[in-house]
Amino acid sequence: MSQEQEAIIENIRWNESGLLPAVVQDARTLEVLMFAYMNPESLRLSLESGQTWFWSRSRSELWHKGGTSGNTQAITSIHYDCDSDTLLVKVVPEGPACHTGENTCFYREIPLTGQAAAEPQRTASADEGRFAVLGELERVIAEREIERPEGAYTTYLFDKGVDKILKKVGEEASETIIAAKNKDNAELRLEVSDLIYHLLVLLQERKLPLDEILEELSARHERPRRD
Repeated sequence: MSQEQEAIIENIRWNESGLLPAVVQDARTLEVLMFAYMNPESLRLSLESGQTWFWSRSRSELWHKGGTSGNTQAITSIHYDCDSDTLLVKVVPEGPACHTGENTCFYREIPLTGQAAAEPQRTASADEGRFAVLGELERVIAEREIERPEGAYTTYLFDKGVDKILKKVGEEASETIIAAKNKDNAELRLEVSDLIYHLLVLLQERKLPLDEILEELSARHERPRRD
């Protein structure tokens, strides 16, 4: 644990029971997966292990999410709110978050009627605009890995494993080069699309969110230029 991490833990506004609400969100799809509580020790364990640990109020003990089921959650970031009394934990889940087998604990919906059922207004975000399709494709690929629908090509790739995925990435990269050398933009468009798709499958297999790639590109862009 770093001194900075310990200082933050000390300054967090734990409630009278020494607990803090923690909202867990899928780092790739932004879907809210579950709600639980952390105490200082579970937060330390989460930071040290890179996986989510919580405090069970019903059992009065620490619990490692997925420690028994295997449905662990790899942490990509932890934020605390402006009042320092709630945590937002972004994760890459290894399997469903809910003990029922559902992807999220919030799978049941209360029907709305009248004005309350108005269509939500879409707002601009980093996932919209020119590259919205990449976020949607990443979401669908993540769903395919979990659900493995029979007959789907993405299911086939995940079933075959990383070696098959890498082989396809190599093939599509080679075909992209050939299309570019032939100065055939129509073919190049198709091959680059295939390459990007297979790269996203590879990122999902390796549990590396596309956001981290975008952050790396952004960081490189912000570095001082040598010219």
